[in-house]
Amino acid sequence: MAQTDTSRAKNKRSALVHLYQRVHTGWRRVATVAAAGLAIGLGYHVVFGQNGLTVYEQKRQDEHSLDMQLKSLQRENELLRSHVDRLQNDPNAIEHQAREELHYTRPGEVIYTLPATPSTKALEQSKH
Repeated sequence: MAQTDTSRAKNKRSALVHLYQRVHTGWRRVATVAAAGLAIGLGYHVVFGQNGLTVYEQKRQDEHSLDMQLKSLQRENELLRSHVDRLQNDPNAIEHQAREELHYTRPGEVIYTLPATPSTKALEQSKH
């Protein structure tokens, strides 16, 4: 009888150990799947999130484009500033501007205005 009680106790202990191992293995699988899901979600957020890599790259391209535009506008501004300076200080520049824009002439000069060159579309249409 003592042997049967020990064997029952061993069987119960064995069953409990087996049940513990199954539960522990199940929780380990659940934790592994949860960790993998969390890692995938975090990776997605890093790449495509509000401040992710794609947004960062787009902002870098925008910054580069705006820098190029700023440099171009600064060069244009400098050219216009030097043009204004010449017009304020150089009488020859004033005369040149007046002759170009207002078609002023000196006494005895004659200005010939040629017709504008026709566009290529107009030439193609006249051929047909």
